[in-house]
Amino acid sequence: MVVTSTEFVSPPAQSVEPAPAPADVRPLVDAAVQAASHLGTAGAAVGGPEGIVVAGFTEPTPAWSTIKVPIAIAALRADPSLSPDAAAAITASDNDAAQRLYTVAGEAGTNAVLAELGLGTGVNTAPLRPEFSTYGQTPLSVADEATMANTLACVSGAGEVLGLMGQVDPGQSYGLGTQGALFKGGWGPDESGMYQVRQFGLLPRGNGTYVPVALTALPADGTYETGQQMLSAMAQNLGEQADAFAPAACQHSGG
Repeated sequence: MVVTSTEFVSPPAQSVEPAPAPADVRPLVDAAVQAASHLGTAGAAVGGPEGIVVAGFTEPTPAWSTIKVPIAIAALRADPSLSPDAAAAITASDNDAAQRLYTVAGEAGTNAVLAELGLGTGVNTAPLRPEFSTYGQTPLSVADEATMANTLACVSGAGEVLGLMGQVDPGQSYGLGTQGALFKGGWGPDESGMYQVRQFGLLPRGNGTYVPVALTALPADGTYETGQQMLSAMAQNLGEQADAFAPAACQHSGG
């Protein structure tokens, strides 16, 4: 009987390519802020591969009408028949409609939505500026608002409001509105009359997904018009690089 032996030969080792490091998008956010900085102080926050990336001015300032987004969600949860007021508050930034929504949503309802969006900040209820709504004076940073955008589509009842954020009045469709974003803006003067203009929302990428983004402008000349120009400059810059940024954790699937 012939006995044969079998020798096991190990296959040649295969080299494993290391996973590429996440792209550093900070220079892109810096460049967007720089595009507006000749007109004043600017800030931006955008989704990056390892979280929200911020540049420029990052301090909390009044939310102004951007706070109408969580208010509208909270109000519609409580009373779906308020859809016409939600449409007016989001697409035209109607203040009377927003007040009716807040009357129904209340502090507790609005704070519940803010918490679900990932914020620890509660809605302001103190009359800091009696000529303006209390809730519009809620202090939010660009990072806060980009965080809201990042998770907005996962929040119960947000679908209708996100749809409205894609139907903003043309007269308010500067900034993110020039890039086909789902967004809400807010603006108002500080106590010396100098305007702040801000927006947050979801910026479209080439593959149909969205990037969370928030912008703010403090124009050197204090005018609303210059603030609009600043947001448009930043939005154009970011829109041209949208595919480089990370998609939002929660994606809007509606039309």
